[in-house]
Amino acid sequence: MVKATHEASHRLFQDHPEALAPVFEALGLPPPSKGDFDELSPDATEIRPMERRVDTVLRFAPGMGENFVLALESQTKKDPDKARSWAYYVAYLCAKYDLPVVLVAVCRDRATAQWATGPFECGVASWPTQTTRPIVLGPQTVPEMTDEATVARSPALAVLSTIVHSESRRAPAILEAVARGLLSFEPDITRYWFELVEVGLESTPTRENWRKLMQNAVTHFPGHRTLFEEKYLEGKAEGEARGEAKGVLRVLEVRGLVITDAVRERIVTCSDLTLLNDWLDRAGTVERAEDLFTPGTGATELPEN
Repeated sequence: MVKATHEASHRLFQDHPEALAPVFEALGLPPPSKGDFDELSPDATEIRPMERRVDTVLRFAPGMGENFVLALESQTKKDPDKARSWAYYVAYLCAKYDLPVVLVAVCRDRATAQWATGPFECGVASWPTQTTRPIVLGPQTVPEMTDEATVARSPALAVLSTIVHSESRRAPAILEAVARGLLSFEPDITRYWFELVEVGLESTPTRENWRKLMQNAVTHFPGHRTLFEEKYLEGKAEGEARGEAKGVLRVLEVRGLVITDAVRERIVTCSDLTLLNDWLDRAGTVERAEDLFTPGTGATELPEN
């Protein structure tokens, strides 16, 4: 299963390649703009004996200047097998697109970031046939965003900062500055950035700190159980329950049955959709409204008046 950090990095660089500014600085190039990029297929499999996929692949194609391919990988720990895969990715993408390739590794802890810089060599004795040297976006290379004005000017880089510094002792200060800076946008934009940060932080203590800074909103990242999503789903379930309760009451009213205050209160306060569906089915046949709550439905019978 693709980890949340991998998906957050993919979405960040795919939708906001301006977050790659540190990479272009390392290459001695001016900061990029979104219009200079095309997304390419991350599939690096040829005859498909095994699946090989890069997290994100972008082609940098400015109006003037050299074109090249960016292969971006999110790496959370040292992995010798991944180092060999990286060499394959670079060789394959270079051959496929006939363009030079820059490999970028995104790391959250210093030890992994230091390892990821390589170089990883394939050769015999003192002769390296192939050398892989990623550019690493990690705690050593991505600035700590602690100024909210800077966050407001560069939100994509701010999101990257929260991810790569999530295990740093400075993480709380970074989170607070990023949260304040992101609140300068329109509510929908703020909610988007807030959720992207939360997805990228995964199930870390830093993520819980971030959740305390968030406000309720509709989710942009379904399936990751962010705070926004939980609140959204809770509200959706409550709305469905209210609709079912109204349906039960409406059937009873149309049939002319007497609905006491106790019965009405019990129906409208029920949040169990299965039970409400059962009551809705039985509302068309019961002789009294109170008969909805007979034993066997999973509810306690109301005392008769």
